[in-house]
Amino acid sequence: MPEVRITIRVKPGSSRIRVGGTYGSDGALVVAVNAPPVDGRANDAVCAAVADALDVRPRNVELVSGHTSRTKVLAITCDDDAVDDLRLRLTALLDA
Repeated sequence: MPEVRITIRVKPGSSRIRVGGTYGSDGALVVAVNAPPVDGRANDAVCAAVADALDVRPRNVELVSGHTSRTKVLAITCDDDAVDDLRLRLTALLDA
């Protein structure tokens, strides 16, 4: 299965869950979650929020790097025929 990697910037402890917009010069996707950055809870919430926003299964979103950082890299796997659709959804979220 193909894999798409994205850089995200996490805002833990937010009042609401939100996925969209860009952060910094590298254009990281902004993900705000209401879970605190304790015991990996924010990481789990980030994966779930991104999966929901991209309409993929949560098990298809994996945290690759940045376990203790606000800037993280996620790997998203999907079927061969869904890669273009996934990239379009990502572009829409980055522009939000």
